[in-house]
Amino acid sequence: MTRNGWHSTEQYLITPEKVQELFPLLKMDKVLAGLYNPGDGHIDPYSLTMALAAGARKYGAQINYPVQVTNLKSRSDGTWEVETPLGIIQAKRIVNTAGFWAREIGKMIGLQHPLIPVHHQYVVTSTIPEVKALKTELPVIRDLEGSYYLRQERDGLLFGPYESEEKMKLQDSWVTDGVPPGFGKELFESDLDRIMEHIEAAMEMVPVLKKADIVNTIAGPITYSPDILPMVGPHQGVRNYWVAIGFGYGIIHAGGIGKYLSDWILEGEPPFDLIELDPNRYGKWTTTEYTAAKARESYGFNNIVGYPKEERFAGRPTERTSGLYDLLKSKCSMGFHAGWEQPHWFYKPGDETGYKPSFRRTNWFDPVGREYKQVMEKVGVIDLSPFGKFKVKGTDSVKLLDHLFANVVPKVGSTNISHMLTPRGKVYAELTVSQLYPGEFMLITGSGSELHDLRWIEEEVTRGGYKVDIENVTDEIGVLGVAGPYARQILQKLTREDLSDGSFKFLQSKQLKLSDIAVTAIRISYTGELGWELYHKKEDSVALYSAIMEAGQKEGIDNFGTYALNALRLEKGFRAWGAEMNCDTNPWEAGLEYFVKLNKPADFTGKQALKQIKEKGLKRRLVYLTVDTDNVDPEGNESVWHNGKVIGNTTSGTFSYSAQQSLAFAYVPTELSKVGQKLEVELLGKNYPATIIQEPLVLTEPTRMRLQKKGESPKI
Repeated sequence: MTRNGWHSTEQYLITPEKVQELFPLLKMDKVLAGLYNPGDGHIDPYSLTMALAAGARKYGAQINYPVQVTNLKSRSDGTWEVETPLGIIQAKRIVNTAGFWAREIGKMIGLQHPLIPVHHQYVVTSTIPEVKALKTELPVIRDLEGSYYLRQERDGLLFGPYESEEKMKLQDSWVTDGVPPGFGKELFESDLDRIMEHIEAAMEMVPVLKKADIVNTIAGPITYSPDILPMVGPHQGVRNYWVAIGFGYGIIHAGGIGKYLSDWILEGEPPFDLIELDPNRYGKWTTTEYTAAKARESYGFNNIVGYPKEERFAGRPTERTSGLYDLLKSKCSMGFHAGWEQPHWFYKPGDETGYKPSFRRTNWFDPVGREYKQVMEKVGVIDLSPFGKFKVKGTDSVKLLDHLFANVVPKVGSTNISHMLTPRGKVYAELTVSQLYPGEFMLITGSGSELHDLRWIEEEVTRGGYKVDIENVTDEIGVLGVAGPYARQILQKLTREDLSDGSFKFLQSKQLKLSDIAVTAIRISYTGELGWELYHKKEDSVALYSAIMEAGQKEGIDNFGTYALNALRLEKGFRAWGAEMNCDTNPWEAGLEYFVKLNKPADFTGKQALKQIKEKGLKRRLVYLTVDTDNVDPEGNESVWHNGKVIGNTTSGTFSYSAQQSLAFAYVPTELSKVGQKLEVELLGKNYPATIIQEPLVLTEPTRMRLQKKGESPKI
């Protein structure tokens, strides 16, 4: 409901009395409230499919069925030959929407789509007199505690449970041996024993079920991806191959996804951001064992409450662990990032350890404050190995990057933050770009954006015919972040290279040796404090980490995790891709002017669109808020209110350990974006007072140093 204000869908929290009125067959003694979606309903998928096919033919589509695809061949110009028993179809692009055959289509071109069929059962009853007597159709009910849905089916009821991960069943053989030839409308054998506890829960809530006869038990396949979300969009590594697969909820998504994909194909960019459905969120680390473990978990968790910062543990760790994983795993609470394990926060004696989900501040709150203080006052070390890392070199490397990025290309030995924009001027990606040697670059992106960004770059290379080599070195290179006032002092003990401010400036990159270990050192830190990111061979991670920790004993060196990093970056006003900026936002409204060089000679992607956006003026802006809360902090996606109306939404938030209050970024209309403006942020159903403040709350270390040199006293 907190999201509903800004992401408007018709839904209401309703009283038990209203629940009873809408569903009079419900036993009410346990019902406290209901969440009502008047737009919910049901449809016959077969009839809908036939209607869509008829409409498509009317507008010129050619549909042949049943036709088996026997092979796929990609041609050198990026087009396809689709082989069938009826002949070869030439296609500019192909879209794999093959449901539980999607894996087999993928295998034809060497892709292992992480999909697995799950047995889903539902039960249909005969006529129930009380149902037949109703004047209006019952709404669908979903009882999360009993883990089932139940709706009217003619004059009876239809009931579908989601069993726990121990009891539910996968059709593993289809993954290893393929879907049996000729399988179409067939069904699996039903197993009522497996769902009996859910049937009993439903009978308890809807007593007329007790007397009803079961006329049909259906057990059919639903194709699950590891996280139950579908995969939609173009696939990295294969030209003009798109997917819309892994729909755990089937027909309900059909209209929206069809529109989304066709708009994207026609326009060359997505109509809005659906990064969570990006097929490229999975990679070679997504094994069949992992897919099966996650599908079990996702199916069993279908009806559980989802918490902020949610962690799910099945199938972990994958093969994708950093060099430090074994050393750190017992000392911290690990989070999952694109297959990687990464420390969220570290334990000390007396802490309540483990993952304790809550909508309010929980067991990590004080330890994160401790790590925040560690970085601000001493020095901290963080494992940043999950970053996506690409090496780009070749004759046209400078020309390519100048066209791809809105920022200028950094000089040799320098680094900058650069954004790839879409043709409409939206922010497709944010990367750190370093020119290590003439014409040789290292590009760094967030863990979840690795193949999402690589696909975009590779497509541009092909489209423009650039002579470059791109190497994805994400899994071979480890990264350590070292940040805090003593960072220089400690690292200087391990190298002969002069790390002084005069010799190793902010946003410079150098090849050097630390304790005889070769590293690419970049003077940059997402904490906003004095710091370096140290890129090295993964096998050197333990030796490098141990040398740094040993060298920093006197200075009180310690670990910190991504939760503290998030608090530090928000206090410095640093934006995050996927939150403050994505394909739904342009760089002007996101406050990224500093990184966009409209006056550079290169006609970078999105340049013309940005000029037009600037001329038209902005309707909304990203603002920086303090929020007066109690035991809850903003996370992002909350509604922002003004004068009794929802006027915007938060994008991310945290508790500021320096200001001792909540902090958030939010998008609001331009006329309400001035410093000092009073607003409200809705958290857990309550509106809390918020004030737009001048950003950042805490100045970055380079800015503080610059002000000190001028004789001004900077605010920490």
